[in-house]
Amino acid sequence: MYYSILVALASTYISILLLNSFAVKLGLVDRPCSRKLHKGEIPVVGGMSIFFGVVIALVTCSELNQAITLFIISAAIIVFIGVLDDKYDLSVRSRLIGQFLVGSIMIFGLGDYITQLGDLFLFGEIQIESFGIFFTFIAILAAINAYNMIDGIDGLLGALATVSFFGIAVIGFDKNHFASNLSIIFIAALLPFILANLGVFPFRKLKIFMGDAGSMLIGLAIIWALVYSTQSTSLGEPIFRPIFALYVVAIPLMDMVAIMFRRLSKGQSPFKPDRDHIHHIFMRAGFTSKQALAFIAFSGLLILSIGIYGELTKMRELYLLMIISCLYLVYIFVIKHAWKVTKFSNYLLKRSK
Repeated sequence: MYYSILVALASTYISILLLNSFAVKLGLVDRPCSRKLHKGEIPVVGGMSIFFGVVIALVTCSELNQAITLFIISAAIIVFIGVLDDKYDLSVRSRLIGQFLVGSIMIFGLGDYITQLGDLFLFGEIQIESFGIFFTFIAILAAINAYNMIDGIDGLLGALATVSFFGIAVIGFDKNHFASNLSIIFIAALLPFILANLGVFPFRKLKIFMGDAGSMLIGLAIIWALVYSTQSTSLGEPIFRPIFALYVVAIPLMDMVAIMFRRLSKGQSPFKPDRDHIHHIFMRAGFTSKQALAFIAFSGLLILSIGIYGELTKMRELYLLMIISCLYLVYIFVIKHAWKVTKFSNYLLKRSK
């Protein structure tokens, strides 16, 4: 495992340097617009760099089996779709078709999908049997788009993805499970990207973005890891209960649900891009991007810590469901009443000066 970490780190680092030099020629740059307020053209090669880092680590340091092989194929497809989206701005329908395709690889290629949701209401485990195929497709689309939508300020997607992978890895660390091993490799591959995204050593003169290729890859990898962590599959028994998955993906999923709820309540398409995500609210409230990053990442880690505590102590799943549901409701309220929250935050900041 230590060797795979080093390979993922080195491969991603080298990929960033190589791909960055070709980004402009390939047209893979992000230009400022009404929703993107960065300065200049920024290469969007982070997703491809992470992909190469992870794949090289998996191929050279793992025993390739059907699950790993099909994961690599799925990842390659989603990255390819993401690259096309970064370059040509694909329609929502095109992206959803591609996401549906990669979901089919796990569900029908391996025959693995969500079949039970745990003992959420103290009546025994909830079995959803064949309905799990549809449920898994929804989970795959939700995860991919949740991480895609949260990518709004430097470092945020990388930080929240690291938090999610850390949650999976820490519970399954001593079990040598596919999901935990995959999560550790992704954490290693994410580190060089985060440094380049923030423009810190050793990337002070180089800045890149994740791009849709990277955000969709992150979402795909996390949902793969969660399915194999929570269900009895071809790779073995689960390593934690399904309810813990909601704590792993808490902030991205909360943000997506809250934003879609707000858009639908205003009669808009749930996929219409805007500047009403949680990080935008922080920025309008007077926080710097780094302050918003720190607060949101810490919040994600705090929520994950509650889930880890509940999992390790075997807290009843009903209690864990109640806690996370309350957090989701608070989040939806904050997003729906963003202008009130912003006004109140501005008032507090002025009083503190």
